[in-house]
Amino acid sequence: MGNRYDNRRVFKNREKAFQDLFDRRDIKFVRHYNTAIIVNPSIESAGKFETVQHIWATGDRFYKLAAQYYKIPTYWWVIAQYNQKPTEAHVKIGEPIWIPIPLEAVLSYMG
Repeated sequence: MGNRYDNRRVFKNREKAFQDLFDRRDIKFVRHYNTAIIVNPSIESAGKFETVQHIWATGDRFYKLAAQYYKIPTYWWVIAQYNQKPTEAHVKIGEPIWIPIPLEAVLSYMG
């Protein structure tokens, strides 16, 4: 099990439109990843996972929750995607966030 970039096609962008960037950074290309296909659990499917409720508080971050519940902060996107909150800015203080567990089951479903 890896992170969200595993099994993604990578291509090298050498477009002339980025030449200033290449020159400033002394590089020849920029690596780009294709868009991942991540499945949001349906209401029925979401019910198959155990969840832990966390009330969002000042200082909370998805990566911190992933580190706390999964022991791997790079899986922050699982919590964000499961709650349909792409960034922390989409979560209000006092709002419940659901942490789906076990991680392996959630990853096998979400892709």
